[in-house]
Amino acid sequence: QVQLVESGGGLVQAGGSLRLSCAASGRTFSAYAMGWFRQAPGKEREFVAAIRWSGGSRNYADSVKGRFTISRDSATNTLYLQMNSLKPEDTAVYYCAARLGNPGPGYEYDYWGQGTQVTVSS
Repeated sequence: QVQLVESGGGLVQAGGSLRLSCAASGRTFSAYAMGWFRQAPGKEREFVAAIRWSGGSRNYADSVKGRFTISRDSATNTLYLQMNSLKPEDTAVYYCAARLGNPGPGYEYDYWGQGTQVTVSS
């Protein structure tokens, strides 16, 4: 059974940085795509970034391009989201997700973590 456990959220001032981690277990993830999503209070969950676990293809939402970087460490089965130049509008619960197949915002993701809160103060 796939397990995804996020960590690294917290409170940061605008302009600051955070790195989120997602520990993945229960599968060999080489054929999987991994993604980060977020949900702000009163809003729908939205796509942030995705990566093919085997390497190469990465996708980003326009709102985070140039500020966020998704990466993964195959040796430790960990997915990361480096978030720089954070803005108050980045405040949300951030979720790690996995799917068998291609990465990207338009796909259904099969497995989800419990989420980690990111709060950016102005």
